[in-house]
Amino acid sequence: MAADQGSSSKAILYALLANFGIAITKTGAAAYTNSGSMLAEAIHSYADCANQLLLFLGLKQADKPATPAHPLGFGKITYFWSFLVALLLFSMGGLFSIYEGWHKLHHPEPLNKVWVALSVLVIAIVLESGSLLGALREIARIRRGRSFRDWFKHTRNAELVVILGEDVAALAGLLIAFSFLSLALLTGDTRWDAAGSIAIGTVLIIVAIFIAARIQTLLIGKSAEPQLEQSIRGIINRDPAIDELLHTITLQMGPKVLLAAKVKMQSGLSIEAAVTHLNDLEIEIKRLHPEVGWCFVEPDVTD
Repeated sequence: MAADQGSSSKAILYALLANFGIAITKTGAAAYTNSGSMLAEAIHSYADCANQLLLFLGLKQADKPATPAHPLGFGKITYFWSFLVALLLFSMGGLFSIYEGWHKLHHPEPLNKVWVALSVLVIAIVLESGSLLGALREIARIRRGRSFRDWFKHTRNAELVVILGEDVAALAGLLIAFSFLSLALLTGDTRWDAAGSIAIGTVLIIVAIFIAARIQTLLIGKSAEPQLEQSIRGIINRDPAIDELLHTITLQMGPKVLLAAKVKMQSGLSIEAAVTHLNDLEIEIKRLHPEVGWCFVEPDVTD
C-alpha cells in the first residue's frame, strides 16, 4: 500500500498544478468576457485546488503513528477528508454553478469577446486532459494486472477515486462550457451561456454524490479488496498445520488492513507448538502482504 500512497500523492500533485493554473486563467477570462459559464468553471477550479490540498492533508495525517487513544493509527482519516471534498465539490462547485446560471438566465448580460473565453477553455481542456492522464497512469501502476473496471469496482483507495472523479467532472465541465459558449456566440443568445453554467453544476453534483457514496462505505467500515482476501485465505489453507479455515474478517483502515482469522489446528499439537506456528503464520502473511498492518489468528474447533 506504500506504492498506493505514493501514486495517490502524485495524482493529487498533477491535479493541483493543473487546476491552479487553470483557475487563474479562467478568472481573468470570466472577468473580461462576462461569461457565467466561465465564472462557474473558475469557481470549480478553485474548489478543486482546495480539495486537493485537503487530500494532501489527509495523507499526511494518515502517516501519524498509533497512540493509546488510537491504537489502529489514523489511516481512516483519509476517508473523512475525501468525504469532505465531495461535500465541497457539491456545494462550492455544483450549487454555485447552478445559482450563477439561474441568475444569468433571469438577468442576462451581454458577452464580451467570447473568443477569449473559448481560447482559454481549449487550453484548459489540454491541461485537464494531462491531469486525467496522470491520474490514470498512477492508477495503472497499482492495478497489478487487473482491468481498470475491476480496480474501479473494488478499490479502497479513496484519494485516487476522488481525483479521478474530479478530473472527469472538470473535463466534462470544460467541454460543456465550450459547447454552450459556442452556441451563445453563434446565436447571439446569452441564455445558452447561462444554460451551460447550470449544466456544469448538474454534472458536478452528480459526481459529488457518486464520490460521497463510495467514501461513505469506507467510513462506516469495509472489508479489504476481494483479491487480497482470496490470497490470504489461500495462504492459511495451504498451511500443513491447519486442518480448516473457519472464518476470516478483514477491515480496511486507510492504507493498512486489519485481519482476524479463526482456524482449526491439527489434533495433537501442544499449546506451545500451536502458538509458535500461528505466530510464524502471521509473520508470513505480513511478509507476503505488507498492507496487512494487524494480524490476529485464533485457534478454535468451531466457528
